[in-house]
Amino acid sequence: MPSLTLNGVTVNFPFPPYDCQKDYMGKVIECLQKKQNGVLESPTGTGKTLCLLCATLAWREHFKDTISARKIAEKLNGEEMFPNTPMSSWGTAATDGATPTYYTDIPKIIYASRTHSQLAQVISELKNTSYSPKVCVLGSREQLCINQEVMRQESNHVKVHMCRGKVSTRSCVYYNNVEEKSTDKDLVKSILDVEDLVKFGNKQRVCPYYLSRSLKQQADVIFMPYNYLLDPKSRRAHNIELNGAVVIFDEAHNVEKTCEESTSFDLTPYDVASAISAVDRLLVEQSKEATVSEDFNIETLNSGLKVNIETIAKIKQILLDLEAVIDSYDVPSEKGITKSGIFIYELLERVHLTYNSKTAVYEALEQITGHLSGQPGIFLNTSGLQKLADIIQLVFCGEPSEKDRQQQMQTNTAHFKVHIHRDKSYHKKPQSTDVWASSSSKKQGNILSYWCFSPGFSMQDLVNQGVRCIILTSGTLSPLSSFTCEMRIPFSVSLENSHVIERDQIFVGIIERGPDGVHLSSAFDRRFLPENMASLGNTVANLSRVIPDGLLVFFPSFPLMEKTLDFWRANGHADRIENVKPMFVEPKGKGTFKEVIDGYYNKVNDPTSKGGTFFAVCRGKASEGLDFADTFGRGVIITGLPFPPKMDPRVILKMQFLDEMSRKKTPGLKYLSGQEWYKQQAFRAVNQAIGRVIRHKEDYGAILLCDQRFKGSGARAQLPSWVRPYVRQYESFGNVIRDVSQFFRVAQKMRPVVAKKAAVQSCGTVCSPDTRSSAFPPGSSSQSAHTQKAKELDTHLPSLKRRRLNEHSGANGMAKICIEYECEVQESQKRPANLLDALERGDHCGGEDDDAVVGEEKADRLSTLSLQCDKRMDDEMRGGKRKIKLVQEQKSRVSEDVSGEGSSRSRVRSFLAEMKKSLSQFNFDRIIQALQTYKKTDSLDVLLTEAAVLSEDANTHCLLRGLYQCVRPHHKKRFDEKCQQLTGQGCGYKPNHSLSVDEKKALMLQSATASQPTVGLTSSTWTSTCSQLNTQQLNKGGLHLKQQGPRDPQTGSASKRNVPAAFLADVKKAIGAEKSARLFQAIQSYKKTDSYEELVTTVVSLFTERDEDFNLLIRFSMFIPPRHKKQYEEMVDALIGQSVSAAEVPAASEDHQRQGSSSPPLKTQRKISSFFSRSQRK
Repeated sequence: MPSLTLNGVTVNFPFPPYDCQKDYMGKVIECLQKKQNGVLESPTGTGKTLCLLCATLAWREHFKDTISARKIAEKLNGEEMFPNTPMSSWGTAATDGATPTYYTDIPKIIYASRTHSQLAQVISELKNTSYSPKVCVLGSREQLCINQEVMRQESNHVKVHMCRGKVSTRSCVYYNNVEEKSTDKDLVKSILDVEDLVKFGNKQRVCPYYLSRSLKQQADVIFMPYNYLLDPKSRRAHNIELNGAVVIFDEAHNVEKTCEESTSFDLTPYDVASAISAVDRLLVEQSKEATVSEDFNIETLNSGLKVNIETIAKIKQILLDLEAVIDSYDVPSEKGITKSGIFIYELLERVHLTYNSKTAVYEALEQITGHLSGQPGIFLNTSGLQKLADIIQLVFCGEPSEKDRQQQMQTNTAHFKVHIHRDKSYHKKPQSTDVWASSSSKKQGNILSYWCFSPGFSMQDLVNQGVRCIILTSGTLSPLSSFTCEMRIPFSVSLENSHVIERDQIFVGIIERGPDGVHLSSAFDRRFLPENMASLGNTVANLSRVIPDGLLVFFPSFPLMEKTLDFWRANGHADRIENVKPMFVEPKGKGTFKEVIDGYYNKVNDPTSKGGTFFAVCRGKASEGLDFADTFGRGVIITGLPFPPKMDPRVILKMQFLDEMSRKKTPGLKYLSGQEWYKQQAFRAVNQAIGRVIRHKEDYGAILLCDQRFKGSGARAQLPSWVRPYVRQYESFGNVIRDVSQFFRVAQKMRPVVAKKAAVQSCGTVCSPDTRSSAFPPGSSSQSAHTQKAKELDTHLPSLKRRRLNEHSGANGMAKICIEYECEVQESQKRPANLLDALERGDHCGGEDDDAVVGEEKADRLSTLSLQCDKRMDDEMRGGKRKIKLVQEQKSRVSEDVSGEGSSRSRVRSFLAEMKKSLSQFNFDRIIQALQTYKKTDSLDVLLTEAAVLSEDANTHCLLRGLYQCVRPHHKKRFDEKCQQLTGQGCGYKPNHSLSVDEKKALMLQSATASQPTVGLTSSTWTSTCSQLNTQQLNKGGLHLKQQGPRDPQTGSASKRNVPAAFLADVKKAIGAEKSARLFQAIQSYKKTDSYEELVTTVVSLFTERDEDFNLLIRFSMFIPPRHKKQYEEMVDALIGQSVSAAEVPAASEDHQRQGSSSPPLKTQRKISSFFSRSQRK
């Protein structure tokens, strides 16, 4: 591995570095040696993460070596150990001059990035270096906890308190193993990210969360999301020691926003009301226990609660006073009331919250929240109590003495504003009859906001903790002067790095007018003018003809993009673009993003197409880190400047705050004006979007700025330094087309790319081009397996994994099965309901021609979906179901005379082959071992524990649901519920899936011999129901399963509703909407509380008022889980007077019930009366 010396430090680098990489590493080492803060910008594609890691770790090793040299020198008393290498040449630059230094003084490296997915990429890069430091990655319980009881909780802070309770009582088996496993040699020496930690925890049955905290003590490098570092509460919770540490913020263009948000809060009426409700419940509980303790002379009956009832009452009084004080302000409906930051102390003092009382109140809130969170049964919202505790920590930070308290309060609030405004969310507090309740709860309340307007507040807090230095780095920090000005701390070292590309690889043009001569502008007064939208549509349509392959079009906001696209559709512009490059539109929600982006990649890779157009928004998901390398992003069009919403109260107050600070002219401090900050926000978002186009040394592309406001010299100065030299300004659109065409003709000749290959593998697999990573230049000698892997696009994009085509085939021919996670949009493909569906999937993917057609159809259909932006996407974002038309088979079905058993085995084999292709060998072996254990022991818990690894990544959710086919009938419902809980989507469970083969045969036999159906069912309905369970039909897989459902052999009519749907429809028809709502509410409550008695009381009262509703009571058993099934059937048997089993009662319409139902005998009525009288006595 090549090495180079920078500032006296020897750095091992995976390949000979570029000049810009040497410059970058030199600046990093300068920051570390001189204890100076640095702000370093290096364009995307220059390998800045690798440079940052290598330079930092090389300096740390040099620091350690220098300490060793000093100690040796002390032992030798001035003599030289090596005559040719005097001790003085070993260097002292790494350590702190003449100050005595020890091994314990070697600084820890705290490496922070925006998200865990970005940290996973950083850790992946670390594995490609020659350095092997002890590392630790910090995460939340949400990501690291593997205790299923804790993870079932709905609220994050409830999980926190339940976890703490289990740890304090040592009732968590995973936590109890932490001390033993934390010294495991393989663990300490390994470089693990969050996913690896969870795998290790599941394998060794040890808590990954506390394991990571244990590893932190000995770690050389600690990785964490940067909100853990900037939020004082998170920093205390994770016990992060900053004294002497080197702090690195990667992807730091978002640090400013995170700094402000981590020290701000919004207290809504709903928060206060929920806190009062929670305290009310505790007061009632404690008063009852106090009564019992008086009667029995017991001091206390509750466990764990260390506050008395008087303290609880005081907390409630504080909450009521707080509610009254906030609502006492008469707020103008639009603007709200703004006060200086110091006002927060005045307001809280009115509710008896001061520096003197804050500790007692905070500890009481923590006790109450922990006690309520640990209670079993119905979920209680304690988020309001938790928010108040967080507010106390934030506002009353520090422990000043009486004389310094006023100064501390001034310092704490200098960068803040208090804003009181109307609550427009309309959260209604449940009306209470409590005499303590404030009258303000009956009206629309106010929101108390405490907003930070300077990221410097958090940065200065870090400096005050004694850090050695802070390094901020990103690809888009320009303009650096304004960025550093916002941070309020000195940055002595700065760098605006050049790119690794040549002049012929980038084209930058400012397009002032469209083809029709109309000025292009997204300014507020022009953005929706028809002539402006038409001119922009013509511009994009014409550019799409001359830009090859993939084209990215960024809009300032979602509303502007949606209205513009609607105009283009109505006036033919969309058709012009679609005919050349099919259009794909970034959705607002996360649910369909992967499907749309995969459709775009498919279309760009299609050799028969001219590429695709992806429409997105600045600051959206597509602009913040997705990799559009090579053909996926040959051009970026910016349609306007994405200024923040100017009428937003927070934006208005931010600008006012900056203007106030500028007018003060504090010596040594320079503030941006409000208008300068406003412009900076827009250009930083533009620069981030621009960074999508050039991703490595051999990439090339065009950047087109389609807004006349870019032509000003001030605007051009805001662009990245590597872009500015290449900017051209055009007044004539014809010249743009001429120059862009010429640019791509030359670029394609000088840098030809591998011709596209048809998508010949299954499931529309995307063939990613063999992109060259910036970290590995051509001709590099570092061509080992792990460095080659880093070149793959999917290495840098775990969320968009794409399998390489035509890989080596194994002896068993598995190379033909290449799965892309959640590759098909069709619901039947994504969520196989039974063994047959997966077998049919295998049949679909059998031939190369079919795959090419299916892949093309999928890309076309996705393009239509995304272009329309229709109701289906909105429905899914609201949690609704998507209605997706199933695509018919492209080939005639192969022979159907295969036995059911054979087809089942074939489908399982296909599924396992797909899973093996998609998972690492370690994970695949774990799943197989779990399946074998499940087969032997029939223990579903073992399978669920091991399969939980598939729920960690949305890309593997379909594999988790695919395991449904391997689960035995009596476990299918539970497995379906678990999938719903873990992934938000079930496996398509139906009641008949729980029937064993013998039960199905018995059911068919009974239907054949029965002359009269049970409980008044006609024979036609009974036969129809049995036909649905015909196992021969299920195994052969007729077309009826894919299109219209099973047919009635006697009547030929299609069964349009499944059993639960038919039942619910009959219930509404029989008992009316109001009572149906009561029933549904009881079912939902039962799911949460598992209170069987409450459910049965409601069900019996609704279904026994009329004789003809008795059948509904019997059929309701389909909703009863196995643990209560027997109890329910015994109760029904007692009421009816005869034995009734759930399996004996198929779905029947009310008309059929009326034809054959008869009144229950009189003794049934007597038993009903007896049942209710017993319930009342209870």
